[in-house]
Amino acid sequence: MAAPFEEVLVTVTGRQEPALLPALTGILATCGAALLDVEQVSIRGRSLLGLLVRLPKEGRCLTELARAAAEHGVELDFEPVEAGRPAVRGRHVVTAFGASVGAPELRAVAEVIVGHGAVVESITRLAEGAFELHLALPADRDPKALRRALLELAMRSSFDVALQAEGLYRRAKRLVVFDMDSTLIRIEVIDELARAHGVVDRVAAITERAMQGEMDYDESLRQRVALLAGLDVGVLKTIASNLPLTEGAERLVRALRRLGYKVAVLSGGFSVAASALKDRLGLDEAHSNVLEVKGGKLTGAVVGRIVNAERKAELLEEIAMREGILLDQVIAVGDGANDLLMLQKAGLGIAFRAKPRLREAADLSISAAGLDAILYLLGLGERELGEIR
Repeated sequence: MAAPFEEVLVTVTGRQEPALLPALTGILATCGAALLDVEQVSIRGRSLLGLLVRLPKEGRCLTELARAAAEHGVELDFEPVEAGRPAVRGRHVVTAFGASVGAPELRAVAEVIVGHGAVVESITRLAEGAFELHLALPADRDPKALRRALLELAMRSSFDVALQAEGLYRRAKRLVVFDMDSTLIRIEVIDELARAHGVVDRVAAITERAMQGEMDYDESLRQRVALLAGLDVGVLKTIASNLPLTEGAERLVRALRRLGYKVAVLSGGFSVAASALKDRLGLDEAHSNVLEVKGGKLTGAVVGRIVNAERKAELLEEIAMREGILLDQVIAVGDGANDLLMLQKAGLGIAFRAKPRLREAADLSISAAGLDAILYLLGLGERELGEIR
């Protein structure tokens, strides 16, 4: 079995055989081969082992490897490969997840990946309905174009797809900051207060004007809060004590806390609700707007600096600096336009059930799944989550 080449990809397939790997690597060691790369995948008692080796010219290694494979009852094949690797822009990981992600969904994802010239190097099932695909993207391809194409796929589908660069900080995040209303909780507290006070339509009209760009966030908040003047503070406390958590929020925060993350809420909502949420979930910090109260009634004024888009980004940076955490190690999660700056400030900005504009501007987007899907984006699967539970 002569070998007029140096680099060879050896593939071994068959039943799982624990003694096979030490046998093959022992042969490589004694015949003077260099092991350049190795990968093994096992599914239901069957195994695929790949060995990229640089062989001596005389080819004795291949003969001995073939003999060992036959003795262990597995099949061995080999092929020469070109020395070196094509230039790549970097390694990336695509995470596809949802209530039902199977062959049709993976096919759609794979077609987008292949259409952008990327090569899938490995696929891992993280959990039921969640898969992680590791890619090599050629140096002449733009990852932003691939990200846009995957986002477009997700927007017309019933599952989520996210693209991240695979690097040092992907699995080394240390701080997660959340918006509160319509992110950690399913409601907008100000709408519930307005409904209780009989001014919900007037508040909604101001909100719409702000969304259309007719007034800035600070002015819209002041005008909406002014409409709450005279409301008994007990109404706010009752709403705060019964906040409906977003699907997956409690599981996500519990897992993050167990893993040692710092977790904070940065909200343009109100401090009574944010403080109640902090206590309920065991968050490290909560920052939000303070409503003025006199005689047990809301006065219709906000006390102190308003927590707007700029303030959220500042608070994120302040917490990170105080804790000695790099911005690359920060995740920010939000749903609205006033979350954009903090999402851009964080190493990973996630738009959660957001409007298209924020989804397009964020690093990643989640629309179909619950908040706990963020754990998949960190590379955690059911095995690791089982250990946390």
